[in-house]
Amino acid sequence: MLTLIEGARLVVTQDDRRTRIPGGFVLVRDRVIEAVGSGDPRGVERIERRIDARGKVVLPGLVNTHHHLPQTLTRNVPRVQEAPLFHWLTELYEVWRGTDAAAVDVAARVGLGELLLTGCTTTADHLYLFPRGQERLIDAEIAAARELGIRFQPTRGSMSRGQAQGGLPPDDVVQDEETILADSRRLIREHHDPRPGAMVRIALAPCSPFSVTDDLMRRTADLAREHGVRLHTHLAETLDEESYCQQLYGCRPVEYLRRRGWLGPDVWLAHCVHLSPEEVSLFGGTGTGVAHCPTSNFRLGSGIAPVRAMLDAHVPVGLGVDGSASNDTSNMLAEARQALLAHRIGADPSRWVTAEEALWMATRGGARCLGRDDIGSIEPGKCADIVLVDTRRLSYAGASSDLVAALVFSPFPAPVDTSMVDGRVVVESGELVGVDVPALVEKADAIAEGLLRRASERTGRNYFEKG
Repeated sequence: MLTLIEGARLVVTQDDRRTRIPGGFVLVRDRVIEAVGSGDPRGVERIERRIDARGKVVLPGLVNTHHHLPQTLTRNVPRVQEAPLFHWLTELYEVWRGTDAAAVDVAARVGLGELLLTGCTTTADHLYLFPRGQERLIDAEIAAARELGIRFQPTRGSMSRGQAQGGLPPDDVVQDEETILADSRRLIREHHDPRPGAMVRIALAPCSPFSVTDDLMRRTADLAREHGVRLHTHLAETLDEESYCQQLYGCRPVEYLRRRGWLGPDVWLAHCVHLSPEEVSLFGGTGTGVAHCPTSNFRLGSGIAPVRAMLDAHVPVGLGVDGSASNDTSNMLAEARQALLAHRIGADPSRWVTAEEALWMATRGGARCLGRDDIGSIEPGKCADIVLVDTRRLSYAGASSDLVAALVFSPFPAPVDTSMVDGRVVVESGELVGVDVPALVEKADAIAEGLLRRASERTGRNYFEKG
């Protein structure tokens, strides 16, 4: 099918020259961008589908580099609204112990739908908690992603160090190493697509230094590199984590990873709030990527990652909305705005993160973190992952002097007008195509209430009230 997106107020290509095209068009053939330019394309055979982009900014689909989709069912739980990371985790583990495939399916549809509505066309997810008898939860996420039409890079998370071994999670939500590695191989075999334009790719992702064993970290890295898939984990999120690593391993979290062969261009790490200048330089030198999650870091009081220093050191930096229990939404445009604002506190204005840089992290930076050169920009030969934002809204009134910056500065952006993924329109006129949203919300609320009620009964703690 030949599709023409025509008459755009502005096409923001995010190519290497950061080209902007007023009055531009984008021509899409089937799943791929064929041409980009101004005015009308010439010498083109019959257009089968036209998308009116008058008054709209056209930009590449955003790339989310870190999420925990099942957490959409545990947003703003009263008991942990004022909890830092370790306390937040130990409380919510009790709720997440009740997760099953039905819950993950609904949670994934909610989170992925939110991402599509806010301009995200490619997302990673980090699912690491597998209650007894619930081994195929990532398969449920993949099925939901395929149906909704989002490009998906789930990571096979894992926890192998339970409380009995000095870890943080309960013993009945961790798995033994052989089970983890066997399922990692299965997911790669059944779902990983290394080809350009792939809709699903798998990565491997032990959860964190405080929930996995040394042996699992090493064996996971070996397995990933054997099969050519990427590696991901949480790192340096809080000072509690730093203290834990010092006590258990005698070193800081980054050194812990370095000793285990976990730095390099095939690795991206979530958070990285507490890094020294030397560690930032090490990331830049090794090409290790970072998923910057400012909203989650604020929500849990973790701190502010040294993103300006990372950008200066040429570290690949993308944005991540993180789990919806520590962000409470899956809004990529809002995350870009948070990244813009976070790095102005106490910083020299000459080193503030700009709106253009925030949007770059949300597109090209994210694509680099995920190891993809086929998404993140509007250029011939790239995947047809394209977003249209209608600027004829009150929130953009008076902002026409810099429409690109307006996308980031504008508070609480409304849903995008159109999202196209792989040439398929999945959001149209600000609505998810083919999704009964009220029914989905009703189902999600019922499952969420059941999770909290059962956790309250099991623990004797009321999760519906502040702790």
